[in-house]
Amino acid sequence: MSRHAPFSPSRRAFLRGGRSAARPLRPPWALAETDFVDACTGCDACVAACPEQVLRRGEAGHPVFDPSLGACVFCRRCVDACESGALAGDAAGPWTIRAEVASSCLTLNGVTCFSCRDACGEAAIRFRPALGGARAELDASRCTGCGACIGVCPVAAIALSAQEARDG
Repeated sequence: MSRHAPFSPSRRAFLRGGRSAARPLRPPWALAETDFVDACTGCDACVAACPEQVLRRGEAGHPVFDPSLGACVFCRRCVDACESGALAGDAAGPWTIRAEVASSCLTLNGVTCFSCRDACGEAAIRFRPALGGARAELDASRCTGCGACIGVCPVAAIALSAQEARDG
């Protein structure tokens, strides 16, 4: 019987044809990725505590934020449930996740749609008149990365990504 090293997410991405694994979207107030992975026990206490049910167990057994399930309301219940310290509620902000609008946005293709703007409680998404319709603009300084805009987009033109690494 041969023994193999456990599959890492980056190895899995390589075998699927991806160059590198995208950084997973961690729960709010998560430590920097390596510190988070070291501290998190995979107990799922944060997943169970989330009233919005937007946290789930990721491929490697650590929790991830899944904006397709809904929006994070930053209630801090995940932080309160985390006994390992992987979610540090004393950090300045919940995370550096921000929305990005892709070129597949309906408004960029001449179709009137304001679903994301209407779902955004922070008014981070605006539409500027442009030739042939309107152009979506994201104000990153207002975007909380809550994910409210993700599920309402009829063409999945919005994605969330971490903008910069957090200090642990």
